[in-house]
Amino acid sequence: MVIASPTERLPVPRAPQQDPLRALLAPATWLTAAHLLLDFLLGVAYAFALGTGLLFSIVLLPFALLGLPVWIVTTWVSAGQARVERARYRLLLGVEIEAQPMPPAQRNPLRYGGALMRDPGVRRRAAHQVIAAPLGMLTSGITYFLLVGALTLLSMPLLTWLAPATGTTVFGTTAFAIPFADTSGGRALLAGLGLVLLLVAPAVLRGLGALDVTVARALLGPVPEELARRVHELERSRARVVDAGEVERRKLERDLHDGTQQRLVALGMTLGRARTRYKQEPEAIGPLLDDAHQQAKDAVTELRGLIRGLHPPVLSDRGLDAALSAIAVRCPVPVQLTVDIDERPSATIEAIGYFVVAEALTNVARHSRATQASVTVRREAAGPVWITIVDDGVGGADPDRGTGLHGLADRVSGVDGQLRVDSPVGGPTVLTVELPCGSGAQAR
Repeated sequence: MVIASPTERLPVPRAPQQDPLRALLAPATWLTAAHLLLDFLLGVAYAFALGTGLLFSIVLLPFALLGLPVWIVTTWVSAGQARVERARYRLLLGVEIEAQPMPPAQRNPLRYGGALMRDPGVRRRAAHQVIAAPLGMLTSGITYFLLVGALTLLSMPLLTWLAPATGTTVFGTTAFAIPFADTSGGRALLAGLGLVLLLVAPAVLRGLGALDVTVARALLGPVPEELARRVHELERSRARVVDAGEVERRKLERDLHDGTQQRLVALGMTLGRARTRYKQEPEAIGPLLDDAHQQAKDAVTELRGLIRGLHPPVLSDRGLDAALSAIAVRCPVPVQLTVDIDERPSATIEAIGYFVVAEALTNVARHSRATQASVTVRREAAGPVWITIVDDGVGGADPDRGTGLHGLADRVSGVDGQLRVDSPVGGPTVLTVELPCGSGAQAR
């Protein structure tokens, strides 16, 4: 290890300069060229699909809102096109672009359509698919003419040997007059120019690829304002999370001291009395043993309740589906539960999802005056876990009037998740939670 003194800084290492010929022969150069040549064709296809969907959405909107489902399908198609683009960047350029998730689906199409219209990710994806064609015309055009021109000039001696030596080179049925091609010196000069263009092509392609990646990251990646808002929310909630953890620790300590510990002390005293009486009246210790047995069972029951409050065993053994089914059965309000998880998330995400649903259903039973509720949990492949809880109660849930929703928000923000509450007066109340599952969260 080398440690630099305060007055003596270590030299900044320079990026290694790649040999132009080696760069020309590198697979990455030609993968970048293939990527850039596809820009214009895919850009036209994306713009056509998006423009057609938007046109029919607007035209059909006055006819009994027929344009609404067209708009929803258009946003789904746009999201699919964005997935294709991110896959293309990953396969051809080796660039991973994180996706901005779509808003969770809602039963009310008007609400869902409005959420899609307000979502910045939807608008940014559409903007990328609008500018993909003109940007592709630039990148694909430069790439095409650079490579074709360089190869044509480099092959000029061969072409002029095959064609009549009149300064005219024949391509197909059309003759093009190429300057300097009528002399051997001119042909050598053109071939040298073609070689120079080929050698500088990797640098040009890298620059065009960098421009392409910059635009894609800006429009297909996460929304910068959303990232800034999450960072701000994490900073604000950090102290609340620490305080909540301390409160939970003290509550656990109090429950153990006032409940289980007292039962175990009483059990010890009862067993002591039984031992003393056994020496005097062995046949009279039956009631004491019965009492001690009951106290032991009560202590075990209390410990199980505490453990279930910390982390239910069924959650570790069988996952969210089984654990949430137990919550739904115990809830006083009828609950329709739907769990659709392609890949099981990490233990942390499962625990947070479990306690979010448990707390939300407790709030529904206590405050909403609802007659029914629904819980939907879904995860596609390795994406985030989406939890949607809907009840038909009186609505009016306000995070500023109680600590319940604040506690849920703090628990969710601990893993950089999001919690949204839509609860107009008169209902219904829709609680939407997004729990991201990063690469560090290892599913079992």
